[in-house]
Amino acid sequence: MARATKAKPTSAEDRLAKYREKRDFARTAEPSGASEPTPGNGFVVQKHAATRLHYDFRLELDGTLVSWAVTRGPSANPDDKRLAVRTEDHPLDYARFEGTIPKGEYGGGTVMLWDNGTWEPLAGKDPVKTLAEGHLHFTLHGRRMKGEWIMFRLKPRGKEKGENWILRKVDDEFAGGSDDLIGIHLTSVDSGRTMEEIAAGKPVRKQGGKAKGPAAKRKSSSAAPRRAENKSKLPPFQPVQLAALVDHVPPGDRWLHELKYDGYRTLIAVGGVEGRAYTRSGLDWSDRFAGLITEATQLDVESALIDGEAVVTLPDGRTSFQALQAALKDNPGAIDYFAFDLLEMNGEDLTSLPLIERKERLASILEGQKGRLRYSDHIVGNGEKLLTSFCEAGLEGVISKRVDARYSGSRSGSWVKTKCIRRQEFVIVGWTPSDKQRGFRSLLLGVHEDGKLRYAGKVGTGFTGDEIERLLEIMAPLVRKEPTVQAPRSAVRGAHWIEAKLVAEIAYLEFTDEGVLRHPSYLGLREDKKPEAVVIEKEAPVAVATAAPASTVKVSNRDRVIFPEGKLTKGQLADYYELVAPLMLPWAGSRPVSLVRCPQGRAKKCFFQKHDAGSFGDDVKHIGIREKDGHDEAYLFVDTPAGLLTCVQMGTIEFHGWGARIEDVEKADRLVFDLDPDEGLGFKDVVSAAFHVRDLLAQMGLTTFPMVTGGKGVHVIAPLTPSAEWPQVKDFAHRFAQALEQAEPDRYTAALSKARRTGRIFVDYLRNQRGATAVMPYSARNREFAPIAVPLTWDELHDLDAPSHWHIGDGGEMLKRASSKNLAHWGRADQVLPDL
Repeated sequence: MARATKAKPTSAEDRLAKYREKRDFARTAEPSGASEPTPGNGFVVQKHAATRLHYDFRLELDGTLVSWAVTRGPSANPDDKRLAVRTEDHPLDYARFEGTIPKGEYGGGTVMLWDNGTWEPLAGKDPVKTLAEGHLHFTLHGRRMKGEWIMFRLKPRGKEKGENWILRKVDDEFAGGSDDLIGIHLTSVDSGRTMEEIAAGKPVRKQGGKAKGPAAKRKSSSAAPRRAENKSKLPPFQPVQLAALVDHVPPGDRWLHELKYDGYRTLIAVGGVEGRAYTRSGLDWSDRFAGLITEATQLDVESALIDGEAVVTLPDGRTSFQALQAALKDNPGAIDYFAFDLLEMNGEDLTSLPLIERKERLASILEGQKGRLRYSDHIVGNGEKLLTSFCEAGLEGVISKRVDARYSGSRSGSWVKTKCIRRQEFVIVGWTPSDKQRGFRSLLLGVHEDGKLRYAGKVGTGFTGDEIERLLEIMAPLVRKEPTVQAPRSAVRGAHWIEAKLVAEIAYLEFTDEGVLRHPSYLGLREDKKPEAVVIEKEAPVAVATAAPASTVKVSNRDRVIFPEGKLTKGQLADYYELVAPLMLPWAGSRPVSLVRCPQGRAKKCFFQKHDAGSFGDDVKHIGIREKDGHDEAYLFVDTPAGLLTCVQMGTIEFHGWGARIEDVEKADRLVFDLDPDEGLGFKDVVSAAFHVRDLLAQMGLTTFPMVTGGKGVHVIAPLTPSAEWPQVKDFAHRFAQALEQAEPDRYTAALSKARRTGRIFVDYLRNQRGATAVMPYSARNREFAPIAVPLTWDELHDLDAPSHWHIGDGGEMLKRASSKNLAHWGRADQVLPDL
């Protein structure tokens, strides 16, 4: 901390001289400070998109707003130290400014009133004096920033003239995660507008029944609108339900039918005035769909999690993926959202309700909406007739859904799709040059088959001139010398090959016998999907796709004893997995898995298997993952109940999964700390350690969930929004385990060696690295009496007497537990990897 320096007292007018020198008030709408608002104890935070996006933090003190530019924005995580660069004092009436500073003027860009309220210094401290000394300690009563905070000035480096400070949250009841503030608060507390709407000069939105604008009087947190004070928790992402491609529409009145939209599958979460938008794989796209989020926060709900499709609707009523791509770049206000399911409302989990009831609730909260949020209507029965009319109108197809089905978060067979037009994603592997001076003739395409990338043809239509230029710019850094796929030389003569990093949506007529596309047309890039997940989507007979797994997967030798201790059979194991498939697939589905196979039972030879050459059949799928030596290996994954049962038929007892989904295998969606006790320790020792780990991770802003593994230990699981890549995740887990060992060496060890574990709990952080796996929730275990891995609440773990309390005979209890309120949100949290 820098030494205090004596300085002559200055007046507010003197301190505003620098502010006024920097601005031409004939050009900027910023206040000059000529008016004299009543002094008080207010504070304001203004989100400011100038040369760089930052947050201006201002405290009212001694007649001016003392100001800092917080480069990364405030964090509710006490472990985060956010750099705050001291700027010139601002006039008091700047606390009401929201708008655009003209380009070329000082600070040119968009300014949002992101937070405001009142503040008070620590009792007994004079903030004028401590500010001069280089430190401040205060309490904020804002709409978003609350509780105790501290600031301190850093010692200048070299000839540095400016003042660099640190802004930090004090650990209190308002502390939280690193992303809890700027990550979810995307609109103005005053006008309800997004940055984009402010920049465009859009009118203010209504909040609390009254129009509020930038000229509104500054209010304390106690005067905030009712919704701004709403304590509803923002629902986190959960895996989406997927539809299987079938050969025709299912008949009968047990099915309802909706239009298949041509856009981006999107989950919208709202809680109070806050909201987020997620892709189908859990990526946070709130910035791209900010306008939709703002509109969703106006719904008459405390909180909601809505499933639907972001689209652009053409004048003829069709939705267009190409138009959506253009709108995301240039005109996001043109994006509509068709909502077709409601997973949570006002804190209540709705996924176990029949679809028809969920849609009734969805319709009720969207009733009367006249903006961009729209209800996706449906008909019951007559699906074939609807498909015919859609195809004649040039629409994409029909989604058919069982009216009585729960929301499974996987590809369960209760949702199917029938297409009018054949189209799907392909990997771009290169391009062929144009005979003109610029551009390309065609894109070269690939698709994964049995875990390997193969040539699928080329596409030369569907591009605008601007799109060709954009694609060339994107592909240029990815150029490689060696061919990305094996292809006929005549078809790819003069090819420029690129790394398999880009995914394109392609419409086509059919495949040739050689597996090459006929009459393909480019529709756009798919930024929500990763190349590893691109496989050929094959039509299945509707009767097979919608049947129960037991009728499609024949389990042979059902009477074979797999667990000799309890004489439990292969048939009983298969029945268990069929029963819990709806619970298990949201966690184990669509991620690379390793299987523990015991074809002759657990008493005989067992082995791990993570690769396959096709012996499991079509229900068990493959994803090609690049190994360290540069070649692709075909890893197994399942995404249907039939896939689970096929693995059981092949002798599988246990399912272990990666910490990432197939949509992006390089980004983790969870942290797992496996607490593995030495032989001499009791289960209560493990439980105590789990609570200790929970509390330490909570201090870093991570919400965690416990799971008994069916073995000796407990998993402490922190779900993550997939953003951090494996080196960062492994480093965090390793350093956390080491910190535990260093703090309590007699209790914990981070060493893999058995010799180092005597009397200790091994904190197994190695689950958190690329290619490592952990046992999946609800998996059976290759142990006596067939125990299972079971998700728990922390209260349940506290009272549990043994880690293998449940077994495969308890499938019915698992279904009841999963639908209980206490476990409805198990394993879901909106959080990212913190710094350590």
